[in-house]
Amino acid sequence: MPPEPGLAGTARLVVTDADTASTLGSGDVPALATPRVVRLCEQASLRALVGSEDEGTTTVGQRVQLDHLAPTPVGETVEAEATLESREGRRLVFRVSVTHDDNLVAAGRVTRVIVNREHFLERLRGESS
Repeated sequence: MPPEPGLAGTARLVVTDADTASTLGSGDVPALATPRVVRLCEQASLRALVGSEDEGTTTVGQRVQLDHLAPTPVGETVEAEATLESREGRRLVFRVSVTHDDNLVAAGRVTRVIVNREHFLERLRGESS
């Protein structure tokens, strides 16, 4: 069953020191790092697709557009939600948001592309032109 708009997935994270800007090198503050927010949004988009991919296919990230709007300290929980907004051929566009206690932490879009897994791996190994 191919993915259709409306599919949704979530991912949660309790922020630890390993998730902070100072640890990940994206800043010098002990707050949730933007790269970790991006990863959480991608995890939510992948969870939205569970069970909808055709045999032999997978999706790969193509584009992330994200506004990180509010800081989150260590020890707090954030939740990302991804909803498939549109499908344009092989391109899947997700609307994503991250919240903490009903406050918006980040919002944007994640675009993934459906690929043939084996063909992708061949290209990765340099076996195909």
